[in-house]
Amino acid sequence: MRSRRTVAARQRGLAPVWGPGTRVLVLGSFPGAASLAAGQYYAHPRNHFWPLLGELLRLPLPNWPYERRVRALGDAGVGLWDTIVACARDGSLDGAIRDPEWGDPAVALAAAPAIALVCFNGQTAARAQPRWRAAGLATVALPSTSPAYTRPLAEKLAAWRVVADTLRAADRQIR
Repeated sequence: MRSRRTVAARQRGLAPVWGPGTRVLVLGSFPGAASLAAGQYYAHPRNHFWPLLGELLRLPLPNWPYERRVRALGDAGVGLWDTIVACARDGSLDGAIRDPEWGDPAVALAAAPAIALVCFNGQTAARAQPRWRAAGLATVALPSTSPAYTRPLAEKLAAWRVVADTLRAADRQIR
């Protein structure tokens, strides 16, 4: 008996979270199934994103409701989006992404002109790094916060410290 291969339905990602005060833009690849279902960035309970950002910003982000987390990021100057705004994919793994539609850096710069650094959350997101550099933005590829990426949390935190460092430097320039 021959198995039929199903065709993955095309999905759209989440709306960006940013504003004129965004100084650090964190770009994931494309939201996982839990995030799409919840309509929230990094909704999988084992994803390290919220604990990492909470540590860096010295806020109890994982304990707060999503809306308060997002508001706190905005207040701190952190925005969220994904490098892929639409694609076909079964499941949540980046390796299953097909026919990606890439986000446009010009859209981000129009909404958030104060961006000082674009951080790519993982290798799949970092594939878009040349396009963001070509738009004149400083970029850095960071280890994925996904639970599928098993690097120790302490190592991830050390790499992600660039977010807090950039925010502090941007604050000094504003003063």
